[in-house]
Amino acid sequence: MTRFPRPDYRSLEPYAPDRRPVPVDLSDNTNRWGAHPDAIAVVRAADNDLLTRYPDVYARALKAAIQRRYDVPPDSIATGCGSDDVLDSTFRAAGPEGGTVTFAGPSFSMVEIFARMNGRDAVEVPWSRALANPELLLHGDPAVVYVCRPNNPTGESAPRSWIDALLAAVGPGSPLLVLDEAYADFAGETLIRDAPAHPRLLVVRTLSKACGLAGLRVGFAVGAPEVAREVEKSRGPYKVSRIAERAAVAALDDRSGWAARTTAECVANRDRLLAELEARGLAPLPSAANFVFFPVRAGSTAAWNQTLRERGVAVRPFAGCLKVGDGLRVSVAPWPIMARFLEALDQILAEGRVSVPVGSGR
Repeated sequence: MTRFPRPDYRSLEPYAPDRRPVPVDLSDNTNRWGAHPDAIAVVRAADNDLLTRYPDVYARALKAAIQRRYDVPPDSIATGCGSDDVLDSTFRAAGPEGGTVTFAGPSFSMVEIFARMNGRDAVEVPWSRALANPELLLHGDPAVVYVCRPNNPTGESAPRSWIDALLAAVGPGSPLLVLDEAYADFAGETLIRDAPAHPRLLVVRTLSKACGLAGLRVGFAVGAPEVAREVEKSRGPYKVSRIAERAAVAALDDRSGWAARTTAECVANRDRLLAELEARGLAPLPSAANFVFFPVRAGSTAAWNQTLRERGVAVRPFAGCLKVGDGLRVSVAPWPIMARFLEALDQILAEGRVSVPVGSGR
């Protein structure tokens, strides 16, 4: 008898973050400086042909822009409808059928979902244990090892030496190492140029963060040509719309320097926010991303989230994360917006409705 849906899929729930609008939304790590103005100009100039015709099958113009930006060959690039699409396609293409996906956690919440969507089990290895021994991620002969660097939601970035050790342990016929660099622009370090030469490494990037194009859904990955080809086969044709491709090309070329300037400002504001939180007795984790995570008392994330929302500020609450427990993730924005967040934070701390956790989260 044919069953719909398949048994291992039935328990999945639709992704449902809290998106109720508030005046200050710092919950989703998008670019609070806005969209790249060069990309906006492309969208505003869109003509009838740009909207009515199918896009290029595999986004050749986008690949050319990625080649210019990162000096990687076009046949080492796979593109998709956001980095989510690229990750989903990679998990689907990786063998063997039914194999597992291991990841260092806590990490990007969609990893486990994409694994299960593609008929795979997801195995989480605590960050602290994985950082002490990267080969723990290889136990059980997984099909894919996923590492987010810098990591979402904690903001920490695994050392380059750790990545090198993990790659050294991955031999021919071993798992594919998927390195999610969604936040690498804010860390100042990337392995994207190393990926084409390594047969078991795929570096995944997005234009949703530094370029501010989350609404257009553009992502890509760089790896050995044989890896990139299999990912594109898995994701299918026409995944990047014509208007999204042109806007992405303009943002990647960054002829106005907007992305470089706003990224630098974001990094400066991130470091300032870390200092402001520490001054209030909180213990934020060191961050190399465009957000900051700070622990709160166990069981209090709902109270923190509600009291901040009452003051017009949205953050992302996390409960029960491995290593860090409960905490809040705050996206970094232009400083006047961060000042509004800090004002709301000071109000709720003064009222005593939430409290600072005892000890350091570091």
